[in-house]
Amino acid sequence: MNSNDVVAELYQAHNGWLKGWLQRRLGCSSEVADLAQDTFVKVLGRNLDGLREPRAFLRTIAHGLLVDKVRRKELERAYLATLQQLPEALAPSPELTCSLLESLYALDRLLASLPPKVRQAFLLCQLDGLKYAEAAERLGVTVSSVKKYMRTALLHCLELEA
Repeated sequence: MNSNDVVAELYQAHNGWLKGWLQRRLGCSSEVADLAQDTFVKVLGRNLDGLREPRAFLRTIAHGLLVDKVRRKELERAYLATLQQLPEALAPSPELTCSLLESLYALDRLLASLPPKVRQAFLLCQLDGLKYAEAAERLGVTVSSVKKYMRTALLHCLELEA
């Protein structure tokens, strides 16, 4: 049986259950079908040999998608609230707003993929403008650790850009 057949079988056997699971969490049926579909799209191309707990596997993927969705909504809400405080003449166009939101989502994914200490050092130095010594003091680590964290974060940024 090829992997597409395995995914088709998984879909037929568990799509209804997954939609019910998502419905209980979201309470909004318009998003349930999309998230269930996205879950199965993420399954495509994965090695499913020896999959023993298909529902736990699907639930893990769907949960990750739900978390991403909530984070995107929170980012969007915060960004739009900030825009409302701007004078109308300075407000970006809808096209620019959409582009900026996509950039925020990408940045959020990048930050979420970093280990916690690396993320904290990166934010302290890049957003708060702290020097490495100040960041080291706040984090309770050495300056060389902060340098290592920053190198890791910046390399990660470059890898994603490529």
